[in-house]
Amino acid sequence: MTTFDFGKGPVPAHQHSNGGGWVADTATVSETVYVGPDARVTGNAVVTGNAEVSGNAQVTGNAMVTDNAKVSGNARVTSNAMVSGNAWVFGNTKVFDYAVVSGDARVYGDAEVSDNARVSGRVWVYDNAWVYENARVSGDAKVFGDAMVSGRAVVID
Repeated sequence: MTTFDFGKGPVPAHQHSNGGGWVADTATVSETVYVGPDARVTGNAVVTGNAEVSGNAQVTGNAMVTDNAKVSGNARVTSNAMVSGNAWVFGNTKVFDYAVVSGDARVYGDAEVSDNARVSGRVWVYDNAWVYENARVSGDAKVFGDAMVSGRAVVID
């Protein structure tokens, strides 16, 4: 049995056939997915479709990355988060809890999306911005700088 230490001790794992990144045997990653050599997929995470996980990115917990979504750089998609469609999550971004990033959304820099937040459409969330606590951002909206969108806030266009 092959093992790999994802940071909490060795677990059964294998290198993905498309890119060579490490995937825990408990995770589900389609053969069509690209997992770059320094990327990691652990826990019960699911990565399907033509998705890409590259750079030092990590998809962990019960997170899902589907369709043509890209997770790269030092990005973390964890807990029960989902990244789908043509969305890109990159930089030092964190997407976690039950957050959803979808459509053509871009989340990057040091941005965070969490706590049931939804980011969809052609939205850009970047710099040190946070979207959390059931907030919704959609359309062509931009959230950046040190902005915080929270509670039941809705930001459109």
